[in-house]
Amino acid sequence: MSPTAKAEYLKKIIPRYRKASKTEKNMILNEFCTVCHYNRKYAIRLLNNGFYTNNKSNLLRRGRKKQYDHPMIIEILTEIWIKTNLPCSKRLKAILPLWLPFYEYELPEEVKKALLAISPATIDRLMLTMRSKYLKQGLATTKPGSILKKHIPIKTNQWDETRPGFLEADTLAHCGSSVSGMFIYSINCVDIATSWTESRAV
Repeated sequence: MSPTAKAEYLKKIIPRYRKASKTEKNMILNEFCTVCHYNRKYAIRLLNNGFYTNNKSNLLRRGRKKQYDHPMIIEILTEIWIKTNLPCSKRLKAILPLWLPFYEYELPEEVKKALLAISPATIDRLMLTMRSKYLKQGLATTKPGSILKKHIPIKTNQWDETRPGFLEADTLAHCGSSVSGMFIYSINCVDIATSWTESRAV
């Protein structure tokens, strides 16, 4: 009996085996072992787990087709991830719809759909090996002053962020990946309503 014939035979008897009583299952199992010349334990595993043999491989498991096995998906994810300064998977998921329309090459439709549907957990799984190869550019040279913050009263109900004039300000260290040696800081002010930005070296 050829592997293909065995696979077809197995697919036919699996539904019958799973609906059968204990006595009937024993009869089907005996018949399956006799016809295919399988070891009894191996035959039980095939019938219970839904494995079947074919002419290309010894075992093939039935299940969902891999959705993200296209080689372009990891390549595009990695490229956008690097260009956006290595964000976490949740941020990268939010970034993809904004960047994909302006990608430099025309992408196949199935790749676009897969990238837009991908979950943060799948991004983490696909890029597990890539994350260790790259370091985030820029260092934070300040620490949050949680103790000091408790002693400074701040009113927040007087801000109207829908009109110009309310700013967010922070310093940025232009030091690359190391704080050793000479480098400059810049102070950056962003108007929340208009996104107008002003930077000055300090």
